Amino acid sequence: MKKFLLYIFLLSGLLGRAQFGTDVFSKHPIINMENFDKQRVHWGYFLGFNSYDFKFDYKVNPGVDIIAKKTTGFNVGLVGNLRLMENLDLRLEPGLYYTQRNLTYNDPRLLTDFEKLREVKSTYIHFPLLLKFSAKRTGNVRPYLLGGVSRTWNLDSNADAKDDNLTGDRFRMKKWTSNYELGFGVDLYFEYFKFSPSIRGVFGLEDELIRDNTIDSPYTGNIESMKTRAIFINFTFH
Repeated sequence: MKKFLLYIFLLSGLLGRAQFGTDVFSKHPIINMENFDKQRVHWGYFLGFNSYDFKFDYKVNPGVDIIAKKTTGFNVGLVGNLRLMENLDLRLEPGLYYTQRNLTYNDPRLLTDFEKLREVKSTYIHFPLLLKFSAKRTGNVRPYLLGGVSRTWNLDSNADAKDDNLTGDRFRMKKWTSNYELGFGVDLYFEYFKFSPSIRGVFGLEDELIRDNTIDSPYTGNIESMKTRAIFINFTFH
């Protein structure tokens, strides 16, 4: 997470220095794209990184029953922005998100490393609907907050598979889930485009786990709920 933040600050600083020179912090900087935000509708695209995790709630003996190891995934998508008023916009950001989480189980019934480890590879199509609250623009910089809801379609859910963890390496999840999202970012105005790095937290609202066919399965028997937690870092270009 610290590396992600460092990348944002470094990239923002390098781009700002290259494009703005020293005028960005001066009293009277050269104003780029002065009327860009007055458009009723504008479009863009984003590239970025993600870090997905799970939040587990257990039926009995709460504790470190499952260890989830996060990996860094990749995001790409489109941005549609509708101006509602001077400091408020409505945004639709459909995107494709690749990620993987490695789950290690501590159940004593699982003896081998193969039995203890489940690799959860996911390809998501993510549909967030967000409100963007922008501060007053200062020169060529404008910070903002984001918040809203989203629906996610898991293309690798294995929801229709009959085999489960006990009969094979088959981790099953629900196809659709709902989330709420909160984040912040900054708009940087260049001569020919607007660049917006942002960071956003995603919090699942629904249990996503499909239980194994055996009630007391060491993989799913003690899980009350399993919900997504994720961090998105996106670099948006308009």
